[in-house]
Amino acid sequence: MSPVRRGDSLPIYNRIGVLRAERGMSRSQLAALIEVNPQTVGALERGDHYPSLDLALRISAVFELPVEAIFSRTEFGPLSTELYRDKRRAADDEEGESSHG
Repeated sequence: MSPVRRGDSLPIYNRIGVLRAERGMSRSQLAALIEVNPQTVGALERGDHYPSLDLALRISAVFELPVEAIFSRTEFGPLSTELYRDKRRAADDEEGESSHG
């Protein structure tokens, strides 16, 4: 098995804390749902611990989101910015389609 590159070279960012807060969920509640201890949830949120694929999938199932909506190799911007950008992109796409036909 090859070693996993971690740290500054290939960090894994996540939105676990934000998603928990949106749902009014404590670390203990999330920990119980994904079958880890609350300290593990804290370590994940701080980026001190990277999840296994199994754990990432369990977290995704709890939040009912795809893994890439929760974890990323690049830092996440504010959700509001991303939502606005997505809506703007959709509006631009619609505008482009209507001008072609």
